Amino acid sequence: MYSSAPQTTQPIRVMLVDDQRLVRGGLSMLVNSQPDLQVVMEADDGLAAIDVFDRMVSEGQAPQVILMDVRMPHCDGLEAARRILERDGQREVSEDERVRIIMLTTFDIDEYVYSAVRAGASGFLLKDTPPEQLLEAIRTVHRGDAVIAPSATRRLLEHMIPVLDSPAAAPGVPAAPVAESVPVAPPATSELPKATFIPAEPAQDYPHHELIEQLSPREFEVLGLIARGLSNAEITRELVLSEATVKTHVSHVLAKLGARDRVQAVIMAYEAGIAH
Repeated sequence: MYSSAPQTTQPIRVMLVDDQRLVRGGLSMLVNSQPDLQVVMEADDGLAAIDVFDRMVSEGQAPQVILMDVRMPHCDGLEAARRILERDGQREVSEDERVRIIMLTTFDIDEYVYSAVRAGASGFLLKDTPPEQLLEAIRTVHRGDAVIAPSATRRLLEHMIPVLDSPAAAPGVPAAPVAESVPVAPPATSELPKATFIPAEPAQDYPHHELIEQLSPREFEVLGLIARGLSNAEITRELVLSEATVKTHVSHVLAKLGARDRVQAVIMAYEAGIAH
Protein backbone atom coordinates (compact mmCIF):
# COMPACT_ATOMS: atom_id res chain seq x y z
CA MET A 1 0.00 0.00 0.00
CA TYR A 2 1.39 3.38 -1.00
CA SER A 3 1.57 6.09 1.64
CA SER A 4 -0.86 8.93 1.07
CA ALA A 5 -0.79 12.57 2.08
CA PRO A 6 -3.37 13.72 4.63
CA GLN A 7 -6.44 15.12 2.89
CA THR A 8 -7.14 18.63 4.15
CA THR A 9 -8.76 20.09 0.99
CA GLN A 10 -10.46 18.89 -2.17
CA PRO A 11 -8.52 16.22 -4.08
CA ILE A 12 -6.08 17.38 -6.75
CA ARG A 13 -7.79 16.91 -10.12
CA VAL A 14 -5.64 14.76 -12.40
CA MET A 15 -6.01 14.09 -16.13
CA LEU A 16 -4.34 11.15 -17.90
CA VAL A 17 -3.20 11.33 -21.53
CA ASP A 18 -1.76 8.17 -23.12
CA ASP A 19 -2.60 6.28 -26.29
CA GLN A 20 -2.35 2.91 -24.48
CA ARG A 21 -5.52 2.02 -22.59
CA LEU A 22 -3.66 -0.40 -20.33
CA VAL A 23 -1.26 2.35 -19.22
CA ARG A 24 -4.13 4.74 -18.53
CA GLY A 25 -5.91 2.03 -16.55
CA GLY A 26 -2.88 1.35 -14.38
CA LEU A 27 -2.24 5.04 -13.75
CA SER A 28 -5.90 5.59 -12.92
CA MET A 29 -5.92 2.82 -10.31
CA LEU A 30 -2.70 4.18 -8.77
CA VAL A 31 -3.80 7.81 -8.63
CA ASN A 32 -7.30 7.04 -7.36
CA SER A 33 -5.83 4.94 -4.53
CA GLN A 34 -4.86 8.23 -2.86
CA PRO A 35 -7.48 10.24 -0.94
CA ASP A 36 -5.91 13.54 -2.00
CA LEU A 37 -5.79 12.71 -5.74
CA GLN A 38 -8.58 12.07 -8.23
CA VAL A 39 -8.56 11.20 -11.93
CA VAL A 40 -11.21 13.40 -13.52
CA MET A 41 -10.65 12.73 -17.24
CA GLU A 42 -8.65 10.69 -19.73
CA ALA A 43 -7.61 11.20 -23.36
CA ASP A 44 -5.89 8.89 -25.84
CA ASP A 45 -3.89 11.40 -27.90
CA GLY A 46 -2.73 15.01 -27.91
CA LEU A 47 -5.59 16.45 -29.97
CA ALA A 48 -8.16 14.75 -27.76
CA ALA A 49 -6.35 16.09 -24.69
CA ILE A 50 -6.63 19.67 -25.98
CA ASP A 51 -10.34 19.24 -26.72
CA VAL A 52 -11.01 17.66 -23.33
CA PHE A 53 -9.07 20.41 -21.56
CA ASP A 54 -11.09 23.13 -23.34
CA ARG A 55 -14.35 21.41 -22.41
CA MET A 56 -13.36 20.99 -18.77
CA VAL A 57 -12.33 24.65 -18.57
CA SER A 58 -15.73 25.70 -19.92
CA GLU A 59 -17.36 23.51 -17.26
CA GLY A 60 -15.24 25.03 -14.50
CA GLN A 61 -13.53 21.73 -13.71
CA ALA A 62 -10.14 22.07 -15.41
CA PRO A 63 -7.53 19.52 -14.32
CA GLN A 64 -4.81 20.78 -12.01
CA VAL A 65 -2.21 18.18 -13.03
CA ILE A 66 -1.92 16.33 -16.34
CA LEU A 67 0.15 13.17 -16.79
CA MET A 68 1.03 13.32 -20.48
CA ASP A 69 2.72 10.68 -22.64
CA VAL A 70 5.36 12.09 -24.99
CA ARG A 71 4.87 9.85 -28.04
CA MET A 72 1.30 9.65 -29.33
CA PRO A 73 -0.40 9.65 -32.74
CA HIS A 74 -2.04 12.71 -34.37
CA CYS A 75 -0.45 15.18 -31.95
CA ASP A 76 2.42 14.28 -29.65
CA GLY A 77 2.46 15.14 -25.97
CA LEU A 78 5.01 17.94 -26.32
CA GLU A 79 2.88 19.89 -28.77
CA ALA A 80 -0.29 19.16 -26.78
CA ALA A 81 1.42 20.41 -23.62
CA ARG A 82 2.50 23.61 -25.34
CA ARG A 83 -1.02 24.33 -26.61
CA ILE A 84 -2.71 23.49 -23.30
CA LEU A 85 -0.31 25.66 -21.31
CA GLU A 86 -0.82 28.49 -23.79
CA ARG A 87 -4.58 28.26 -23.22
CA ASP A 88 -4.10 27.99 -19.48
CA GLY A 89 -2.04 31.17 -19.45
CA GLN A 90 -5.04 33.08 -20.77
CA ARG A 91 -7.24 32.05 -17.84
CA GLU A 92 -7.67 34.35 -14.87
CA VAL A 93 -7.34 31.84 -12.05
CA SER A 94 -5.38 31.40 -8.84
CA GLU A 95 -2.04 29.58 -8.86
CA ASP A 96 -3.71 26.55 -7.25
CA GLU A 97 -5.95 26.27 -10.29
CA ARG A 98 -3.16 26.55 -12.84
CA VAL A 99 -2.60 23.34 -14.77
CA ARG A 100 0.79 21.63 -14.31
CA ILE A 101 1.97 18.98 -16.74
CA ILE A 102 4.23 16.01 -16.07
CA MET A 103 5.59 14.39 -19.22
CA LEU A 104 5.92 10.59 -19.07
CA THR A 105 7.99 8.52 -21.46
CA THR A 106 9.57 5.11 -21.83
CA PHE A 107 12.57 6.65 -23.57
CA ASP A 108 15.27 8.57 -21.69
CA ILE A 109 16.15 10.83 -24.63
CA ASP A 110 17.78 14.23 -24.11
CA GLU A 111 15.72 15.91 -26.83
CA TYR A 112 12.51 14.95 -25.03
CA VAL A 113 13.75 16.47 -21.77
CA TYR A 114 14.75 19.79 -23.36
CA SER A 115 11.57 19.97 -25.43
CA ALA A 116 9.37 19.20 -22.42
CA VAL A 117 10.95 21.98 -20.37
CA ARG A 118 10.76 24.40 -23.30
CA ALA A 119 7.07 23.55 -23.71
CA GLY A 120 6.51 24.62 -20.11
CA ALA A 121 6.09 21.21 -18.49
CA SER A 122 6.66 21.11 -14.74
CA GLY A 123 7.92 17.55 -14.71
CA PHE A 124 9.61 14.87 -16.80
CA LEU A 125 9.56 11.28 -15.57
CA LEU A 126 10.22 7.85 -17.02
CA LYS A 127 7.41 5.31 -16.98
CA ASP A 128 9.49 3.00 -14.79
CA THR A 129 9.45 5.61 -12.00
CA PRO A 130 8.45 3.92 -8.70
CA PRO A 131 4.72 4.45 -8.00
CA GLU A 132 5.29 6.30 -4.74
CA GLN A 133 7.60 8.76 -6.51
CA LEU A 134 5.06 9.39 -9.25
CA LEU A 135 2.35 10.10 -6.67
CA GLU A 136 4.62 12.51 -4.83
CA ALA A 137 5.56 14.16 -8.13
CA ILE A 138 1.89 15.01 -8.73
CA ARG A 139 1.70 16.73 -5.36
CA THR A 140 5.04 18.47 -5.93
CA VAL A 141 4.13 20.07 -9.26
CA HIS A 142 0.72 21.06 -7.92
CA ARG A 143 2.55 23.07 -5.25
CA GLY A 144 4.39 24.92 -8.03
CA ASP A 145 7.67 23.05 -7.81
CA ALA A 146 9.23 20.93 -10.53
CA VAL A 147 10.24 17.28 -10.87
CA ILE A 148 12.74 15.86 -13.35
CA ALA A 149 13.89 12.26 -13.52
CA PRO A 150 17.29 11.95 -11.76
CA SER A 151 18.84 10.40 -14.87
CA ALA A 152 17.89 13.48 -16.89
CA THR A 153 18.65 16.22 -14.37
CA ARG A 154 22.44 16.21 -14.74
CA ARG A 155 22.30 16.16 -18.53
CA LEU A 156 19.77 18.98 -18.57
CA LEU A 157 22.00 21.15 -16.40
CA GLU A 158 25.08 20.25 -18.44
CA HIS A 159 23.17 21.41 -21.51
CA MET A 160 22.36 24.77 -19.89
CA ILE A 161 25.51 25.45 -17.84
CA PRO A 162 28.01 26.33 -20.64
CA VAL A 163 26.42 29.76 -20.98
CA LEU A 164 27.59 30.48 -17.44
CA ASP A 165 31.25 30.15 -18.39
CA SER A 166 32.77 33.53 -19.10
CA PRO A 167 35.10 33.47 -22.15
CA ALA A 168 37.56 35.50 -20.08
CA ALA A 169 37.93 32.54 -17.77
CA ALA A 170 39.47 30.41 -20.51
CA PRO A 171 43.24 30.90 -21.08
CA GLY A 172 44.05 32.64 -24.34
CA VAL A 173 40.47 33.68 -25.06
CA PRO A 174 39.78 37.42 -25.16
CA ALA A 175 37.14 38.74 -22.82
CA ALA A 176 33.65 39.21 -24.23
CA PRO A 177 32.16 42.69 -24.37
CA VAL A 178 30.85 43.69 -20.96
CA ALA A 179 27.45 45.29 -20.64
CA GLU A 180 27.49 48.89 -19.51
CA SER A 181 26.10 49.28 -16.05
CA VAL A 182 25.09 52.15 -13.82
CA PRO A 183 27.39 52.42 -10.80
CA VAL A 184 25.71 51.12 -7.69
CA ALA A 185 26.50 52.38 -4.23
CA PRO A 186 27.93 49.77 -1.85
CA PRO A 187 25.06 47.81 -0.35
CA ALA A 188 24.03 48.07 3.27
CA THR A 189 25.24 45.30 5.50
CA SER A 190 21.96 43.42 5.31
CA GLU A 191 21.66 43.66 1.53
CA LEU A 192 23.15 41.65 -1.28
CA PRO A 193 24.75 43.03 -4.44
CA LYS A 194 22.68 43.55 -7.56
CA ALA A 195 22.73 40.97 -10.32
CA THR A 196 26.06 40.87 -12.14
CA PHE A 197 25.92 39.79 -15.77
CA ILE A 198 28.68 38.06 -17.70
CA PRO A 199 27.32 37.90 -21.26
CA ALA A 200 28.96 35.77 -23.92
CA GLU A 201 27.55 38.11 -26.57
CA PRO A 202 27.08 41.89 -26.82
CA ALA A 203 24.69 43.32 -24.27
CA GLN A 204 21.84 43.96 -26.70
CA ASP A 205 21.62 40.21 -27.45
CA TYR A 206 21.81 39.21 -23.82
CA PRO A 207 18.67 37.26 -22.84
CA HIS A 208 16.40 38.00 -19.88
CA HIS A 209 18.65 40.64 -18.28
CA GLU A 210 15.89 43.26 -18.13
CA LEU A 211 13.60 40.85 -16.30
CA ILE A 212 16.26 39.65 -13.89
CA GLU A 213 17.34 43.21 -13.07
CA GLN A 214 13.82 43.79 -11.70
CA LEU A 215 14.59 41.40 -8.85
CA SER A 216 15.44 42.79 -5.45
CA PRO A 217 18.80 41.73 -3.95
CA ARG A 218 17.07 39.10 -1.80
CA GLU A 219 15.01 37.79 -4.73
CA PHE A 220 18.16 37.55 -6.80
CA GLU A 221 19.79 35.47 -4.07
CA VAL A 222 16.71 33.21 -3.94
CA LEU A 223 16.90 32.75 -7.73
CA GLY A 224 20.52 31.67 -7.35
CA LEU A 225 19.56 29.08 -4.75
CA ILE A 226 16.68 27.83 -6.89
CA ALA A 227 19.17 27.47 -9.75
CA ARG A 228 21.32 25.30 -7.46
CA GLY A 229 18.33 22.99 -7.04
CA LEU A 230 17.42 23.89 -3.46
CA SER A 231 13.86 23.31 -2.26
CA ASN A 232 11.93 25.90 -0.25
CA ALA A 233 12.83 24.10 2.98
CA GLU A 234 16.53 24.11 2.06
CA ILE A 235 16.39 27.81 1.11
CA THR A 236 14.75 28.46 4.48
CA ARG A 237 17.73 26.90 6.26
CA GLU A 238 20.28 28.54 3.97
CA LEU A 239 18.94 32.08 4.44
CA VAL A 240 17.59 31.62 7.97
CA LEU A 241 14.12 32.79 6.95
CA SER A 242 10.65 31.48 7.64
CA GLU A 243 9.17 29.15 5.03
CA ALA A 244 6.32 31.62 4.45
CA THR A 245 8.86 34.35 3.64
CA VAL A 246 10.73 32.06 1.24
CA LYS A 247 7.48 31.13 -0.51
CA THR A 248 6.72 34.83 -0.94
CA HIS A 249 10.18 35.48 -2.42
CA VAL A 250 9.85 32.52 -4.79
CA SER A 251 6.41 33.74 -5.93
CA HIS A 252 7.82 37.22 -6.58
CA VAL A 253 10.75 35.77 -8.55
CA LEU A 254 8.44 33.70 -10.76
CA ALA A 255 6.05 36.62 -11.27
CA LYS A 256 8.79 39.11 -12.20
CA LEU A 257 10.44 36.65 -14.60
CA GLY A 258 7.11 35.61 -16.09
CA ALA A 259 8.10 31.99 -15.38
CA ARG A 260 5.46 29.31 -14.90
CA ASP A 261 7.53 27.39 -12.38
CA ARG A 262 11.00 26.82 -10.97
CA VAL A 263 12.25 24.88 -13.99
CA GLN A 264 11.64 27.82 -16.32
CA ALA A 265 13.17 30.23 -13.80
CA VAL A 266 16.32 28.10 -13.62
CA ILE A 267 16.61 27.91 -17.40
CA MET A 268 16.20 31.68 -17.68
CA ALA A 269 18.96 32.14 -15.11
CA TYR A 270 21.31 29.82 -16.99
CA GLU A 271 20.48 31.38 -20.37
CA ALA A 272 21.13 34.83 -18.91
CA GLY A 273 24.55 33.74 -17.67
CA ILE A 274 24.07 35.42 -14.33
CA ALA A 275 26.81 35.16 -11.70
CA HIS A 276 26.62 36.12 -8.08
